[in-house]
Amino acid sequence: MEDKIKFKSGDLTLSGTLHTPEGSEGKKLPCIIVLHGFGSNSSSNNVMGPCNMFNEWGYAAFRFDMRGCGESDGDFGRVICQEQVEDTQSAMDYLQGRDEVDSSRVGVLGSSFGAAVAIYAGGIDDRFACVISSGGWGHGERKFRGQHPTEEGWLKFTNMLEKGRRHREKTGESLMVNRYDIVPIPEHLRNNLAQQSVVEFPAEVPQSMYNFCAEDVVGNIAPRPLLLLHSSDDSVTPTEQSVAMFQKAKQPCDMHLFAETDHFMFAENNTRVREIVKSWVDKFFPL
Repeated sequence: MEDKIKFKSGDLTLSGTLHTPEGSEGKKLPCIIVLHGFGSNSSSNNVMGPCNMFNEWGYAAFRFDMRGCGESDGDFGRVICQEQVEDTQSAMDYLQGRDEVDSSRVGVLGSSFGAAVAIYAGGIDDRFACVISSGGWGHGERKFRGQHPTEEGWLKFTNMLEKGRRHREKTGESLMVNRYDIVPIPEHLRNNLAQQSVVEFPAEVPQSMYNFCAEDVVGNIAPRPLLLLHSSDDSVTPTEQSVAMFQKAKQPCDMHLFAETDHFMFAENNTRVREIVKSWVDKFFPL
């Protein structure tokens, strides 16, 4: 069952959907908040896949559009990292009052940008009972260096940031930049982006990502469980980002690197990924 709702995050109204399994009426269920990726929305396959998966297993799942994305309030395309952390905490606030949800057992799962936000939220707010990261990143500058690996590419990227700062200082307005100049995605993977994904972002967005360091707080998640998933040859987010977070995390933390899958692994409905996640939740976040 799906319940489309609105909830507040600060002065903004965000759009979300609570998924509950058929036949669960009258029960309080553990719940997973599923976060979308960079400038995407909650209708993406990388969000719907986990929501349906957890519903099949008997869990509630909650997806929502971050501010500036999808049907939520906010300037379209303004996806500032710390503000998305606040939105995730606001989703937690909302779920605390839902009769269908066991308020003490709400976890968070994110993919890519959403994974970085999930880890940061879990690192600063111990209400999140578990954290699952797919293709996430923990150090913005180092991530961008991996995504713009040539000297020419790095110079172009950092010049874009500097140009954005100067434009803002001079005009008081944001310089708009293309999503693929921020996060390059190979042509063959772009069909995984949700419809109505953001294409142009204010330059403050990549600057906020550059400054964002979820690995600074990943060690705070323990003793709550953390699961890190990553493609062993990720075409979008460097695999070393999850490896570095694993090294900084405390136990219990599992990391799995997958061959023959890529950045949007939950959109692929990969059987091996599903089996690993199911085994992990049976152990660390059981019904």
